[in-house]
Amino acid sequence: MIRRVAIIGLGTMGPGMAARLARGGLDVVAHDVSAAAIERAKSMLGTAETVLDALGIAPPADGVGTVHFADDLATAVSAADLIIENVPENETIKAEVYRRIDGLIAPDTIVASDTSGIPITKLQAHISHPARMVGMHWSNPPHIIPMIEVIAGAQTAPQTVQIIRDLIRALGLLPVVVKKDVPGFVENRVLYALLREVVDLVENGVIEPEDIDTCVSWGIGYKLAVVGPMALLDMAGLDIYNSVSSFLNAELSDRKDVAPMIGAKIAAGTLGIKSGEGIYAYTPDQIAQLQKHRARKFVAIRRILEGSD
Repeated sequence: MIRRVAIIGLGTMGPGMAARLARGGLDVVAHDVSAAAIERAKSMLGTAETVLDALGIAPPADGVGTVHFADDLATAVSAADLIIENVPENETIKAEVYRRIDGLIAPDTIVASDTSGIPITKLQAHISHPARMVGMHWSNPPHIIPMIEVIAGAQTAPQTVQIIRDLIRALGLLPVVVKKDVPGFVENRVLYALLREVVDLVENGVIEPEDIDTCVSWGIGYKLAVVGPMALLDMAGLDIYNSVSSFLNAELSDRKDVAPMIGAKIAAGTLGIKSGEGIYAYTPDQIAQLQKHRARKFVAIRRILEGSD
């Protein structure tokens, strides 16, 4: 049974993951090489817990778990039943983490990667006992969005997948088992196909960013929040899909590189909210208000989808 979880690497996802696991009754120890990241995560925990309260997510009968922070990696993974690796999307960095923890944990300690798309089979090459390694891909913000992808690599034991799937269900979350270890898994493959198309449309002057956001949020997104894409095929009619796809598929963006518009903005240092400007410009006050506003909307929509309101 999993009772103690170590989160290695905090980033933007770590605090929400820690809060949600603790609310499910687990004891969490979080570690990051950056002292600033640890301090930032501590300050974000309270916000995540407030959101969990708003969602009505109660702890189990035996009570809420704990969240502690460790400056030392060995302390963080000591006696952990599950380690969630959440370091940057770089195979070399991840491999170094696996090398460092290999001698610190038991052979049956499960190591899960929150990678957004590096195949688990590639990551397994860097750890002993690869049967205990699995993908556990949370969606941001992790304390609000209940879906978690579970991905087996070529050497992952079926029991490892089952343990993680059962843990996710026990937390009241929604496990999605990905049957093939493909790059990007499923969520990001679908998301990045959409992003490739919207960037292409904006770059080619078809539409302004504000209008494509309205189109997706109040058109496609509104529908998909209620009716999944495969069910949408049935709702629209497979004959209609076949008819439109027969000419539209040939027109969709299928570029294999990244659009120059994105590269130009990166070169200019405009990376998005983190730099104060990306597609849009943001003041510090706007960022704070935007984050609160989006959190309220996420909570409201989830409660409606769950039938809570």
